[in-house]
Amino acid sequence: MAYSDKVRTLYQEQLKQIQNAGLFKQERFIHSAQSADIEVEFPTGASIKKVINMCSNNYLGLSSHSEVVKAAHEGLDVRGYGMSSVRFICGTQDIHKELEKRVSKFLGTDDTILFSSCFDANGGVFEALLGQEDAIITDALNHASIIDGIRLCKAQRLIYNHSDMRDAEEIVRETGKSGKGLERCLKESQKCRFRMIATDGVFSMDGDMAKLDEICDLAEKYDALVMIDDSHASGFIGKTGRGTHEYKGVMGRVDIITTTFGKALGGASGGCIAGRKEIIELCRQKARPYLFSNTVAPVVVSGVLKVLDILSSSTERRDKLEKNAEYWRNGLTKAGFILKAGDTPIVPVMLFNAKLSQDFSKDLYEEGIYAIGFFFPVVPQGQARIRTQISAAHEIHHLDKALDAFIKVGKKYDILGKSKQEIIEKYGA
Repeated sequence: MAYSDKVRTLYQEQLKQIQNAGLFKQERFIHSAQSADIEVEFPTGASIKKVINMCSNNYLGLSSHSEVVKAAHEGLDVRGYGMSSVRFICGTQDIHKELEKRVSKFLGTDDTILFSSCFDANGGVFEALLGQEDAIITDALNHASIIDGIRLCKAQRLIYNHSDMRDAEEIVRETGKSGKGLERCLKESQKCRFRMIATDGVFSMDGDMAKLDEICDLAEKYDALVMIDDSHASGFIGKTGRGTHEYKGVMGRVDIITTTFGKALGGASGGCIAGRKEIIELCRQKARPYLFSNTVAPVVVSGVLKVLDILSSSTERRDKLEKNAEYWRNGLTKAGFILKAGDTPIVPVMLFNAKLSQDFSKDLYEEGIYAIGFFFPVVPQGQARIRTQISAAHEIHHLDKALDAFIKVGKKYDILGKSKQEIIEKYGA
């Protein structure tokens, strides 16, 4: 059907409904490199404003690091701008293989395969490995890319309540929610050929970590594979930054790790699947996003190789990040904000109302603080928040200024020291 007035009117009505519900998302234009201090144009056409960035995935502050930029320039000069090909035709350079070896060593896996993004990695891994006689058991709060990847696979899908390891099928009495724990899902799927447990390592919206040690214990008890997406952990979680599996003491027990180079590991783009040798080789043969997408650009590969050099030489950056995150969380807690519990640099400030989260974000911006409101459908209805993310690029003066701004705006909306119920009664959910 042609793009008729009927189609146009329907889409316009849908956009208006999104706006009226307070769910419309507006992009801000950054006029500088990614760092703790950035220059932003918002709204469109407004004067450029210098602000502190409190919501970036630039956890280790490497997105604009001079050595990473230099390495990227060298990669561009020597290896070119792009490969114009998929890997198995003429898209594999020596540096692609070098990066795969380096990532495998860093994560402690047999082998690694590169993808243009971690979204693509998650989009390819399930279909390549599992069929209709198998089952995928997935955490209820897994990232959208895991959910979409599972949808592309014919395996049976079972969903367990977030981080609930129990056998009990009904858990209403304790949690107020009906659902299943991981062990119950494992028992129910025992007739399947293979079972794969899929989970985020660090959950991006809440900032909490998967109970990976308990997951691995259950996987071994019920003969299941374990897959984690460690995009919000690789480079800085664990004593040497290997990720959630290092933090939880289960290195070598996780079968598949997907992660990104677009966050702590340089911040550009690209992702990978790392894991058992046979699994990686099967993905090379069957994973559709790998077979039908261009190779990761040489400039990105060169930059990530330098990032791994930096991380392998010292834990200084992840150590600083850990201290910054603790300082920030303690400051917000003392001020009286409601936070999601966690031990990661993702610190969600809970506001519960979509419009409040947007108004709060705009007022923060006026105070020189860049932090975005998150609301449905990015997070569940009634769980709107400002998701703050701490970086090793932040200095204490950045965090102190941001704390002052949060407290000022919090007082304006009278939410400091208030309970969830009190905030909802005042602003709605």
